Amino acid sequence: MTEFSLHCGCAAKVGAQYLCEILNQLPGSVNQNLIVGLESFDDAGVYKLDENTALVQTVDFFPPIVDDPYLFGSISACNALSDVFAMGGKPVTCLAIVCFPTKKLSLEILGEILKGGFDKVKEAGAIIVGGHTIEDEQPKYGLAVTGIINPGKVITNAGMKSGDSLVLTKPLGTGIIVTAAKGELAKPEDFAGAINSMTTLNKVASQIMQEAGANAATDITGFGLLGHLFQMAKASRVAVNLWMDHIPILKGALEYANLGLVPEGAYNNRIWVGNNVLFDTEIVTAEKDILFDPQTSGGLLIALPKERADVLLLKLKESGCKSAACIGEVFDGEAGLIKVKRRKNDDRN
Repeated sequence: MTEFSLHCGCAAKVGAQYLCEILNQLPGSVNQNLIVGLESFDDAGVYKLDENTALVQTVDFFPPIVDDPYLFGSISACNALSDVFAMGGKPVTCLAIVCFPTKKLSLEILGEILKGGFDKVKEAGAIIVGGHTIEDEQPKYGLAVTGIINPGKVITNAGMKSGDSLVLTKPLGTGIIVTAAKGELAKPEDFAGAINSMTTLNKVASQIMQEAGANAATDITGFGLLGHLFQMAKASRVAVNLWMDHIPILKGALEYANLGLVPEGAYNNRIWVGNNVLFDTEIVTAEKDILFDPQTSGGLLIALPKERADVLLLKLKESGCKSAACIGEVFDGEAGLIKVKRRKNDDRN
């Protein structure tokens, strides 16, 4: 399978600034049963079927970010399933989306991609019921996922409240490490750490989050921590303090960021968030790059009452989320404003 090779640095989305411009031109979906639509840039759409059941629907696919076809399928499936978990839903059925150059690559490679996705879907408690495949010059794989949830228990990105603590369940830096791997500059142990993070489902973290009574949540993917946090804060009409010294970071990511091995998506995220983030003078460029780094299959960012944060962290760590950390707090302020500082220096707004 040596002909299957890494072709891109990260699972980059179309820049948020472009998406906003495009979506603002659409009339919007209006329906009495639509609980979550396009308006808040949430993780998935939610449609109410009856008083007890709503559908959670999402889709995600991208080109290879690793050389191993099985791992590529696993990572892509994890990434797609994550949107349902972020909203507190249970994934039920999945449709595979496949682009593949059958004249250039062996069908054995495609089989491994599909097997990687199949195994992760099974681990998530869902099933693959079909899909669609087309010829393309570059392989791409992903899933359209349908989940279910009680309409009264949907966790959106718009529910943050002043005084909430912010908990992140996985470390940052996958985009930077994958970019370093593309240039054959990543240490094997650092790349292995990124792979382990990207192939870990957010299923258990989602269950614990729901038990803890989260006010809001999102998963950290292509818009980076600051991009997704900006969306949350703006939709919730609050501001956020982010503590740089508390943010979990994958081993090697800061080193590679210092070498300039930063994916293009990070710069797009920086442009989009713009002046809505204020950095203390002590925050260095490599740390900023980590915060803007587009993630693939990143962790959940959870907002919940401060008094419940310690219990949430304890249960997350006991469940295997060893890097989970409280990384900030929500306060009344300009909607969408994010202040990045070191908590050891300043614990005030």
